[in-house]
This record gives sequence, C-alpha cells and structure tokens, in this order.
Amino acid sequence: MLLSSHGVAGAADPAVLKPRVPVDQIQEAKTWHNPFPSTTDNIEKGKHIFHGKAFCVTCHGEDGTGLGNIPGLRGKLPRNFTDRAWQAARTDGELFWILKNGSPGTDMAPFIPLVLTEEEAWKVLLYVRSFGQSSPKTSSSLHYEK
Repeated sequence: MLLSSHGVAGAADPAVLKPRVPVDQIQEAKTWHNPFPSTTDNIEKGKHIFHGKAFCVTCHGEDGTGLGNIPGLRGKLPRNFTDRAWQAARTDGELFWILKNGSPGTDMAPFIPLVLTEEEAWKVLLYVRSFGQSSPKTSSSLHYEK
C-alpha cells in the first residue's frame, strides 16, 4: 500500500506523479544533475535555506509534508516531500527547473534568481531529498549516497 501525497493510506494520487515541467523541456531538465554531493554539511546548508531565506517551510511545513502555514492559498496543497513515490518519480533536474520557473497550475513561484542562487537551490534540493528517506534524519545522521 502506498501513501498518498498527504499521508492518507491508499494509492498514490496520479496528479502527484504528473511532471510539472512542460513536455518540450522535460528531457533537457532530466539531464541536469546536482553538482553538490549529498553530505551532512550540504544538507544542513539546504535545511538552513529551506527554513530561512527561501521560506519553503511556510508552505511545505517543518516536516516537509506540505502542511505549512499557508495564508491565502489559491490552489492545491503544496507538494509533500515525504511522498516516496513522488521522490522516485522526479529527477533533481526537474525539481531545479521548478525552482527556476515555478510549477504551472500551482501556487509555486519561481525562486531562481529572485530569491535563491543556483548553488542555494541545489542545496535546498539535497535537503528536500532527505524528506524521502526511509527514516527521519537528525542533524547528526544526515548523510545520503546518490
């Protein structure tokens, strides 16, 4: 049994697995790879940006479930980063594209270069990937292999 995008038992919501990158750009986006290794230091830097400068925590929540403090939300709930099916379906390049261009049909706005540098964005994505790991991670146990 899979968890849906917001932790409800059942099949994964097909809309969660639908790519947000336009068809004519997805192949290129899939070729982009995170140039930063998934080290404790880089993940901690991403966490600091997620909770601070990028204010991702506002919508995606402290625990990455997409249940943050969302005033004036117009569309669907923000992405649940703990959804393993979604984590497996999206490449780092696709997620980077979304940070650069926003997510069509959602309230997710572009963050690069207005809010984040490309380096900061890649480090945030390392932290976002940490939500999809099999067990919760603490600062002292954050290290993931690619």
